[in-house]
Amino acid sequence: MAKVKDYYQTLGVSRTASDKEIKQAFRKMAKKYHPDANRDDPNAEMRFKEVNEAYEVLSDKEKRSMYDRFGTVNPQQMPWGQNPAGGNNGQYTYTTSNVDFGDLGDIFSSLFGRRGASNVDVANPFGSTRTMRGQDIEQKVSITLQEAYSGATRLITKGDRTVRVNIPKGAKTGTKVRLAGEGEAGTQPGDLYLVLEVEPDSRFEREGDNLTTEVKVDMFTALLGGETEVPTFGRPIKLKIPAGTQSGRKFRLSGKGMPVLNQPDRFGDLFARILITVPDKLTPEQRELVEQLKATF
Repeated sequence: MAKVKDYYQTLGVSRTASDKEIKQAFRKMAKKYHPDANRDDPNAEMRFKEVNEAYEVLSDKEKRSMYDRFGTVNPQQMPWGQNPAGGNNGQYTYTTSNVDFGDLGDIFSSLFGRRGASNVDVANPFGSTRTMRGQDIEQKVSITLQEAYSGATRLITKGDRTVRVNIPKGAKTGTKVRLAGEGEAGTQPGDLYLVLEVEPDSRFEREGDNLTTEVKVDMFTALLGGETEVPTFGRPIKLKIPAGTQSGRKFRLSGKGMPVLNQPDRFGDLFARILITVPDKLTPEQRELVEQLKATF
């Protein structure tokens, strides 16, 4: 005859324990004995299943009542002549799970929800087969602003393999590039995330998808008007300078900024900030002419 299991003892509660006390005891035991929290204990999985079995019975009002009366919910272990189903030729339908996984989700998030740790298949966390997902890995990669504009590739070494990675146009500092299945090994391997860091550029300041660059203009062009060249990541662009342009004025060149991430046909704007330059040396004749010009204002 099979040994009668003491479910109350398994959960460490009294026979008069409330539903709340039973649930609290189960949460504590499930967290304590979960196999993934006891990888060095070969008996942990068996104890974990026993805790689950006890909770399945004691958390169900009908099953608990039957267990309290007969010491089991298995019809084959009932005292002779008893029929818990009230007829039906001694047959009793026993559903295998009464655990509210949604209510107990914090148990598993506390065990597996940090930094991509191994995951249990929450749809059946107590089953004999668990899907163990490898840990996700993050790796920092530096790129230039030119590479962020044009797109780039990187070669990542994974063991004895070399993986080619495409860096998308418009990438920003903090952009993550996912390499599915290149993380730590498991029944389902984790992913590798390249976290991009865009290096500062000597010519351009970046703000979102817009760029700003300083353009030096001599004082005579600023006074009289003219043209100057504005650098871009492609060919320089001719910019008309109106007469009387002041230092610090910005000219907007629409669509000449950075490509928008994941929208390669869209671009931000480029702002040309004027920096007026003056000669650092004058000949006596030049100085006299400047003095004459000054006197006219």
